[in-house]
Amino acid sequence: MAWARIRSDLFATGAALAILAALRAAVLGLAPRAGAADAAGLEGKLAGARAEAGSLAAELRQSRAEVASAESAAVAAEAREAELSGLLAAGQERTAALGRRVERTRERLVAERARLQRARAALAARLVAIYEGGSPDSASVILGSGDFDELASVNHYLSLISESDGDLADRIAAVRDEVAGDVEAVEALEREAVEHEAALAAARAEIGAARAAAQASAAELRSASAAREASLADLRGKIDGWVEQVEASRAADAASAAEAEAEVGRWLGGPYSIPTYIVMCESGGDYGALNASSGAGGAYQIIPSTWEAYGGQGEPQNAPKAEQDRIAAEIWADSGGGAWVCA
Repeated sequence: MAWARIRSDLFATGAALAILAALRAAVLGLAPRAGAADAAGLEGKLAGARAEAGSLAAELRQSRAEVASAESAAVAAEAREAELSGLLAAGQERTAALGRRVERTRERLVAERARLQRARAALAARLVAIYEGGSPDSASVILGSGDFDELASVNHYLSLISESDGDLADRIAAVRDEVAGDVEAVEALEREAVEHEAALAAARAEIGAARAAAQASAAELRSASAAREASLADLRGKIDGWVEQVEASRAADAASAAEAEAEVGRWLGGPYSIPTYIVMCESGGDYGALNASSGAGGAYQIIPSTWEAYGGQGEPQNAPKAEQDRIAAEIWADSGGGAWVCA
């Protein structure tokens, strides 16, 4: 009667342990799933963040290339501006030289014009003298001469006067033409110098504007790159934080699972070859227990025929603990829980 009550209690214990086994499956199954959901959410964020980081990195590389190009353009424009400044300086020097030449030419023109005025005055006086005194003809010269020598002298002087008058007129015309040519040449050179200087100044202004625009563009691109770098650094910080959270969540899930496993294992494992709850249900853990109705004996309540089939000697309840554990382990390996009612 006492054994029946013990058996009933053990069956109740077995049922409770069976329920505990079910709870074990639930604990080990549900807890990780909840943590897995959190980890999955974080991993989704990580995937999106990594994609965004990749996009930002690509934009950053493009920005850096654009900055390098803009800075190169600014340097080239600055070099060209310096070159044009040199050309402009040379043009200004040339203009100054032309100005000095023009001044010298003008001074010479003043002198030549003074000579021209004097020559014209002399020519005018000569013309007046000729008009007033008349030009001696050949007959008057011959008749007025006392001898041949006088005649020759007078004729020679008259020739010299005539030649002098012609030379004076020719010189006046030549000086006038030379002065006019010099004036035209100087004016042309002045126009050329002014146009050259204006072209250089315009080119330098254009290059300066291009350099300023390139420098402004480079500064703007550097600012954009700095902003992208800051965004990328912030995003990487978030990614690192999320990675830590994922790892912590997984570690917590693993710890929870291990803790649940250990807790349930205290009921399912133990010092026996088969789950503890079965042993407790069958015999209460008593290696000397005997079921008088079936003849099953020992902690594992093995019937005599099964005991003999697995090489057991004598009665199961009388065998040493190690022998009972060995044979029970072999039965469990072959048949699992099906060999025990309490399983």
